Amino acid sequence: QVQLVESGGGLVQPGGSLRLSCAASGRTLSSYAMGWFRQAPGKEREFVAAISWIGTTTYYADSVKGRFTISRDNNKNTVYLQMNSLKPEDTAVYYCAADGRIRTVVSGTSDYWGQGTQVTVSS
Repeated sequence: QVQLVESGGGLVQPGGSLRLSCAASGRTLSSYAMGWFRQAPGKEREFVAAISWIGTTTYYADSVKGRFTISRDNNKNTVYLQMNSLKPEDTAVYYCAADGRIRTVVSGTSDYWGQGTQVTVSS
């Protein structure tokens, strides 16, 4: 069993940056591919980014490519999402997810999910 806790969300102005963290407990993260998803009010949850267990393979949604970077530190059991050049349309609750296979993470059907952290981009 893996417990995931997101942090780092908040209010930021358009063009600003935030770094989200997802800390895992229960089992070591090094066995899992990880991902970030987001859900805006009235919309379905959507894929943002994913990273393989060793960190050599990453995937991004087209909407965030070039602005967001996913990374991980397996020694700290933590995954990060660096978000730059934020836009109002990035406003959402951001969730991290973990699964043994990166394709499962990307598909949105991961076994493990965090509770989410709110990101609001507004002037």
